[in-house]
Amino acid sequence: MAEATLLHDPCNVIVCGVGGQGNVLAARLAGKVLAKLGFEIVIGETYGVSQRGGAVMSHIRVSKRRAYSPLIPQGQAHIVVGLEPMETLRILSEYGNPEVACVVNTRPLPPVTVGMGVAKYPEWEDLRGAVTRLSARTWYVPATQVALDLGAPIVSNIVMLGALVGTDLLPGTMDQYREMLLDTLPARSIELNLQALERGQSAVQGTVPSSPPPA
Repeated sequence: MAEATLLHDPCNVIVCGVGGQGNVLAARLAGKVLAKLGFEIVIGETYGVSQRGGAVMSHIRVSKRRAYSPLIPQGQAHIVVGLEPMETLRILSEYGNPEVACVVNTRPLPPVTVGMGVAKYPEWEDLRGAVTRLSARTWYVPATQVALDLGAPIVSNIVMLGALVGTDLLPGTMDQYREMLLDTLPARSIELNLQALERGQSAVQGTVPSSPPPA
C-alpha cells in the first residue's frame, strides 16, 4: 500500500458550524482516521456565544513531521469544512488564502448572533458568491437535505465527512472511514451513519468544484 501523503505539511483543516451540528465529532472522527494512517494530529476547539446555537470550530493540524500548536494561524487554512454557510464565510475571512479549498453544507442555520440582532443573515446567492470568490475550489453539498432524506438531520455532519472523503483533499479511503465508524459509534447507529457517509461521498464524486471568476 502506498504511503499516505499530504498536499501541505502541516495541513491545516478547519471544521466550522454552529453548536448542535456535530462539527466537533466530525473533526475528531477525521482525526482518528488520519492518526491511524501515521500522521501527527492536534485538534483545537473554540466555542462562541453558546455551545448550542453559537459559533463552533475545530482546528485540525496534520503532519508527518511533528505535532504543531493546536490553533491555525490566521490566513493559513488549507481546507475548510463548513456545516453552516455563513460560518464558512466568516472563517474564510479570517483564515482563508488564495489556495484554500472548501466543502460547504448548503442549508443555512443562522447562528445565535442573528437571532440576537447582532448580525444579519445574507441572501444565499450573495453568500455563495462570496464563499466562491474567497476559495480556490468549493464543493457545495446539500448535507442537511441528504440527512433529512435519511430521516435523521443529526447525521448531516457525517454526510459532510463523506463529502470530504470524496474530494480527496485529505488522505483516507472510504473503507478506512467505514472501519473507523464501526470501531467508534454505537451499534444501533452504525447503519444510518454508514449510509450518511456514503451519500456524502456520492454528492461530490464526479462533480467539478466551483472556482472564483478570472480577475
